[in-house]
Amino acid sequence: MLGKPVTIALANAGFQVTALVRDLAKVKSGYPTSMQWLEGDMKKWEDLDRFLKGQDAIYLSLSILQKEKQSDWHTESDGLKLVLESAKRNNIKRIGYLSSLVMRYQGMNGFNWWVFDIKHKAVAMIREVGIPYTIFYPSTFMEALTHQYKMGNLMMIAGKSEHRQYFISAADYALQVANSFQLPTNRNREYVIQGPEAFYTEEAVALFSKHYTKVKLKTISAPIGLIRFYGLFIQLMNYGYHILESLNKYPEKFEADNTWAELGKPLTTLKQFTENL
Repeated sequence: MLGKPVTIALANAGFQVTALVRDLAKVKSGYPTSMQWLEGDMKKWEDLDRFLKGQDAIYLSLSILQKEKQSDWHTESDGLKLVLESAKRNNIKRIGYLSSLVMRYQGMNGFNWWVFDIKHKAVAMIREVGIPYTIFYPSTFMEALTHQYKMGNLMMIAGKSEHRQYFISAADYALQVANSFQLPTNRNREYVIQGPEAFYTEEAVALFSKHYTKVKLKTISAPIGLIRFYGLFIQLMNYGYHILESLNKYPEKFEADNTWAELGKPLTTLKQFTENL
């Protein structure tokens, strides 16, 4: 959803891109032919050293899967620690890191989720490693409507959105990432990533459904309390409850003036994104 557009944008910008993947046989088509691939495992420091040897910069697109439990090994904490150690050994000159804007909801209204705790600690680790960094804090991606809200011919929402979100397309974000690596590397940068329009979740789903042409979509809304109840027994539902609760209640405000000035203004509207699917 996010790694591929950024990879393509970096290659199109003229960078020599090497990607670390767990299984080369599963790499899908659609990537630039100039790309290089290396099979390896983030859990193995020797694979990371082999991957980062001779590289100038690294872009990290890490996440915690919905099925993961707090006690599991996580790429965004355990894996990140190994990556940063390898980056120092291999004299990496810049780190780019995909974080989250909604993780700021941690601590608001008594909200406390171990996933957001990991994300905050990951930012702290990167700030403290001593390598120049660029951290991106994106709002909701438009692609979430197709990858997370859409299930067949249904659009699934839960609870009520209390604040508008500045939906951003992955393609626009990818261009901003590529532009960020063109800037001088002698200072640290942190960017809020937001699109040109803001919507309540219900508004975004309605607009998406109106302009989606492959099938006719129907929207189903579930009480957030029901998701929370099932989350007591099902890990996927537990993850879903926490992310929806934070998205519904985080008081997002527009903060991307500096991002647009330095990295370019995103132009894709939600209507355009949907019609181009």
